[in-house]
Amino acid sequence: MEERTDSHRATGRVLEVYEYLARSGETTTLAALSSRMGVPKSSLLPLLRTLVARKWLEQPLPATYKVASTPAFGVPWAVRKELPEIARPFLVQLAMQTGESSVLSVLPPSGDSVVYLDKVDSPQAVRYVAELGATRPLHCTSSGLAILAFMPKGRRDQLLGALSMSRFTSRTMTDRKQLTRRLDEIARTGIAVSVQEFNVEAAAIAAPIRDAQGEVKAACALAGPSDRMQASLDKHQESVKAMALAISAALGWHPGIPEQLAIPAKKLSRSRSKAS
Repeated sequence: MEERTDSHRATGRVLEVYEYLARSGETTTLAALSSRMGVPKSSLLPLLRTLVARKWLEQPLPATYKVASTPAFGVPWAVRKELPEIARPFLVQLAMQTGESSVLSVLPPSGDSVVYLDKVDSPQAVRYVAELGATRPLHCTSSGLAILAFMPKGRRDQLLGALSMSRFTSRTMTDRKQLTRRLDEIARTGIAVSVQEFNVEAAAIAAPIRDAQGEVKAACALAGPSDRMQASLDKHQESVKAMALAISAALGWHPGIPEQLAIPAKKLSRSRSKAS
């Protein structure tokens, strides 16, 4: 009876993992899934590996998981291209152009932090290194600020009221009224800059990514050592904004972007092939 109970528990956990990913439609990481489901990574990893081996889940990028577009039982699903796959070549281009690390962040359903979904590390010896699946606070990171600034006012006010506004460095903004004014300015300029607010040695710039309906649930960011980043803030801001616009256009948002900023379809296809 003991073994049977354990077996049923394990089966239930497998179904919980699969159902969660199927409902959310997310591409996620082990660390992020562990945090959201409250299940230890050591328990989740063998389940994820089994689901991948049985072709119920697939890995669009290393260390990421999503529900398979064509499951093992052969029923095709109409699944749109996932954000990481679309954004990847733009992240590569941004890192190559600037020499700093580029990061793709998303706002999970919980809405209390941003999650690092993909990254391209800087080629330089001294660089900012992001851990996939890591969560970062909304109020003092460039990605969090960029997403917060473009939320509908009601949703933004709700989140601001619930945020702990923890202080991480002497430059962390912890006053909600000041933060609200700052978000309004970010919404006006389209760019969020965070210098030594979460990490005293780092600075970052982020711009919002819009989906086909114009909603902002993700951000494209550039991060690096604070001294080096501050020396090129103006130039880097334009690069980040351009790439966020290009990713948004690739997702189906069509306000119109300068043609020279878009990656040609053939080049985009080649970049995805190299990344896969």
